[in-house]
Amino acid sequence: MGNGKLNGRATLAGKFTFPGTSMTVHRMGYGAMQLAGPGVFGLPRDLDAAVAVLREVVAAGVNHIDTSDFYGPHVTNQIIRKALHPYPKGLVIVTKVGARRGNDKSWIHDVTRKNLIDSVHDNLRNLEVDALDVVNLRAWGDNGQAPGEEPLAEPLSALAELKQQGRIRHLGLSNVTPKQLKEAQTITEIVCIQNFYNVAHRNDDAFIDDLAQQEIGYVPFFPLGGFNPLQSSALDAVAASLRATPMQVALAWLLQRSPNILLIPGTSSVQHLRENLEAATLALPVEALVRLNAI
Repeated sequence: MGNGKLNGRATLAGKFTFPGTSMTVHRMGYGAMQLAGPGVFGLPRDLDAAVAVLREVVAAGVNHIDTSDFYGPHVTNQIIRKALHPYPKGLVIVTKVGARRGNDKSWIHDVTRKNLIDSVHDNLRNLEVDALDVVNLRAWGDNGQAPGEEPLAEPLSALAELKQQGRIRHLGLSNVTPKQLKEAQTITEIVCIQNFYNVAHRNDDAFIDDLAQQEIGYVPFFPLGGFNPLQSSALDAVAASLRATPMQVALAWLLQRSPNILLIPGTSSVQHLRENLEAATLALPVEALVRLNAI
């Protein structure tokens, strides 16, 4: 892993080191959310296929996996443990807390001290690790889909205590604004931000540039549009000209957008995983970037 020879791929789009840490990852990672059942709830339809995807992830050289114990709940972390434990050296598993699931499959925002502590210990148990590499605090904002400005000091302080206790190595934030980041940085070091961003949803352009100057990682969730996949005639045209898929082009655009962007596209299919990883080898020419930037 990390030797630059990844199943015939020259690179997984370079490397990134989380600030203030020794954790270096390839910029093309993997998001585990789709390994759970329909609606990110319950067991997957094919557990063996989910395990196969994770093993292919590691075999391909990916060393950054994004997950959460509220996926399932508990399901994706248990599948990760089943597929990969004991974990390969250098594998970074990033999780998030700040929500829980209702029995009706609902997503319930919960940043109470009890839920945060319970969530961290659930992650530790289900992943079977002594400490979590990175824990992102998930802010809720506009019903979980866009950042708000709710104060983060109280929940983040609870996580900072767990960091001091050695249960968490590093902390990040998800679904936040620059103002919330500044507040958080008065409490603890923040190594990454995970927000909604893709070639068609670019509200965070200035934020990404500021984070790059601070050498903080930016991890776009829904890099391919999420539950409403990206649809663009310009994206289709660029893809056709490069003999690639539109989704590969969308991922390649993100990799070329800024060196601090880390990708975590998710899939439950080995074939789709391989297609996603091929985006790391796709260099977009200037004329393609001009068309994509105008979307």
